[in-house]
Amino acid sequence: MAGRAKVVITDYVWESLDVERKTLGDLAELVALKTKKPDEFLPEARDCDALLNTYAGPITADVMSKMPKCRIIARYGIGVDTIDLDAATQAGIIVTNNPTYCIEEVAEQTMALILASARKIPFYDRMVRSGRWEVPPGKPIYRLAGRTLGLVGFGNIARAVAVRAAAFGMCVLYADPFVKEGQFDAPARKTELDSLLSESDFVSLHPPLTPDTRKMMNDRAFSRMRPSAFLINCARGPVVDTDALVRALDAKKIAGCALDTTDPEPLPDPHPLRGRENVIVAPHAAWYSEQAMAGLQAGAPGEVRRVLTGEWPLNVVNRAVKGKNRAGL
Repeated sequence: MAGRAKVVITDYVWESLDVERKTLGDLAELVALKTKKPDEFLPEARDCDALLNTYAGPITADVMSKMPKCRIIARYGIGVDTIDLDAATQAGIIVTNNPTYCIEEVAEQTMALILASARKIPFYDRMVRSGRWEVPPGKPIYRLAGRTLGLVGFGNIARAVAVRAAAFGMCVLYADPFVKEGQFDAPARKTELDSLLSESDFVSLHPPLTPDTRKMMNDRAFSRMRPSAFLINCARGPVVDTDALVRALDAKKIAGCALDTTDPEPLPDPHPLRGRENVIVAPHAAWYSEQAMAGLQAGAPGEVRRVLTGEWPLNVVNRAVKGKNRAGL
């Protein structure tokens, strides 16, 4: 393997590594692991030139200091909350993500959860399976057209949700301090977060997980929502203070919630969110389709190949690293 780079895959969720081998085989020795924590992958990663990462972490400054040759950490996915970006920049390590691989899928899942909540489909399905054939237990139900959807965050996915919601006749609001009114051609109106919470029939979460957004849906936020409103989360579980959500449901401060992501994840059994008729929980599946899986698997090794061949990657998260990185790019 002389002259070839060493690329360590910390963890992966697909059956075959044919894509990685095809993308990197002529450049790198691939070491594929299925780990969860740094102390499990560091024995192999200490002399790596690149790290491909899905969920294993957190990848902190201390972890990076133990990978002195690592030029790039390429994440299979959008969120990079498990990677210390400032530490990576200080160390000269390029960090990339894959910001577009599942936009359609998560937007579709968000709308599916909105519709399932509005029409109480899981509730009626469980009732029929138990032998009951009745409409009244699901009352009240309101038509979706004319109701208000509030989008917390207005990135690629949220804008795709806005288009879909508008097609159902919904009024769409968004709150995002980094997006100006009219910046994007999307059917939504900008407002402040407090106004969004108090005006929306459905509040759908789409921010990245940062120190500022962690547990942003707390007791105060839930107190601003309508008692008839539903919370939808296809972003990151820790954006919601789970204990506060349970308190809001117990106190009937909100009508219910539909969660593709939870904190903790997976959701323990038993847990106060389980078994409620007004709670829908999916196992972090919003990102998945066969097409998205192909895009997910190809993105990160493609970025590693670019760095190993002297090219600047397409989706660099810590852009300040340009010009002062270990790859010399």
